[in-house]
Amino acid sequence: MSNLLNPDAIFSNNEMSLSDIEIYGFDYDYTLVFYSKHLHTLIYNAARDLLINEHRYPAEIRKYDYDPNFAIRGLHYDVHRALLMKIDAFHYIQLGTVYRGLSVVPDEEVIAMYDGSHVPLEQMSDFYGKSSHGHTMKQFMDIFSLPEMTLLSCVNEYFLKNNIDYEPVHLYKDVKDSIRDVHIKGIMYRAIEADIEKYICYAEQTRAVLAKLADHGKKMFLITNSPSSFVEKGMKFIVGKDWRDLFDVVIVQADKPSFFNDKRRPFRKVNEKGVLLWDKIHKLQKGQIYKQGNLYEFLKLTGWRGSKVLYFGDHIYSDLADLTLKHGWRTGAIIPELRSEIKIMNTEQYIQTMTWLQTLTGLLEHMQVYPDSQMILDEWKKERKEMREMTRNFFNSQFGSLFRTDQNPTYFLRRLSRFADIYMASLSCLLNYDPYYTFYPRRTPLQHELPTWSDQLCTGTFRIPFLQEMAQVK
Repeated sequence: MSNLLNPDAIFSNNEMSLSDIEIYGFDYDYTLVFYSKHLHTLIYNAARDLLINEHRYPAEIRKYDYDPNFAIRGLHYDVHRALLMKIDAFHYIQLGTVYRGLSVVPDEEVIAMYDGSHVPLEQMSDFYGKSSHGHTMKQFMDIFSLPEMTLLSCVNEYFLKNNIDYEPVHLYKDVKDSIRDVHIKGIMYRAIEADIEKYICYAEQTRAVLAKLADHGKKMFLITNSPSSFVEKGMKFIVGKDWRDLFDVVIVQADKPSFFNDKRRPFRKVNEKGVLLWDKIHKLQKGQIYKQGNLYEFLKLTGWRGSKVLYFGDHIYSDLADLTLKHGWRTGAIIPELRSEIKIMNTEQYIQTMTWLQTLTGLLEHMQVYPDSQMILDEWKKERKEMREMTRNFFNSQFGSLFRTDQNPTYFLRRLSRFADIYMASLSCLLNYDPYYTFYPRRTPLQHELPTWSDQLCTGTFRIPFLQEMAQVK
């Protein structure tokens, strides 16, 4: 208990010094602004109504209300089998986390369907987590996708319970289109603007972060897919009427990730009334708002290139992937779930459970070479399985932690580790560090570099037999 994790810390995947960073960039949703629990209920209800009113789905699906505790980010959805599941960094399905509708699928059925628990690469989603070009798995990486996963599961549940024959691919497409239309048709934006205090979590720390960076002479820019009036009202609420004075460049409706790859779309200036102007853009001016554009034109107009730029976003693919892989920017991921998970990991019950789980694993590893230990091994394996289920329930009863399966990192964490130099629960974590701080990732020992945990824990009394010792046992 003396080594508890700090939920307000910044965690590093790659060494990075803030003294090298001259320009800070930000996404808007779930980066600069956070939303209340009411927003996901709004999105779910609006999309459900669109399914009923525009796609002619049965009105009885209204009996399924939004459950904020059902899904977690990073899950995969098998479009053809209508299954929601958790997959680890090695493409293995975590058994016990596969859901058809709202019911868990038995392990033996999952193994029969997938001829094991491994999902081949050609079935996985494309680079941005989408199911396309023959891929059958869609990965949900966006925080806004939580209502979508829940709606998919609820509608599947209704059809299954009522023995309605349906095509899973059509259902997936209809739900996806309905969720999209909640954004595209402005339903979500209008609702938030009409009751901004209900939906936006006011936090003066956002202004404190921006003010701190401005005081140290840092340049700042905003690139978001949200529309200008929506951003304007939200930023006035959380930062103040002078929010534009803090940013050197503001770009709305950028259409990320296309913004980072499409070289054709020019910028357009948005005037104070929200009207698009036709003038050719020769310079991105402070205090103005621009729409669309592309990163190549952005780089040409600003000259902001390479590792002196640090961009923050919550979407691992749409916000961060291209920037780190193609453009050499440094990247910071905002993972709101991190704070609650760390608080759980700091509880005495969790620490005790994990300690005993690790001990059981060490016992199994050590005792498996002794021929007469099978009975006790079976008991320990059963207990270990029960402990793993208990550990999963600490986080989410259906899917467990965002970052781990039973023993491996999740597919979500694998992408986070690849595309984000640093990650944190919110931008407010920056207030705990000075602008010249260097983040050093912890050196994690490779499997062959150090003795096993049980060797160190038990000071040699639990040592795994070397080859010579194993030969003696046999």
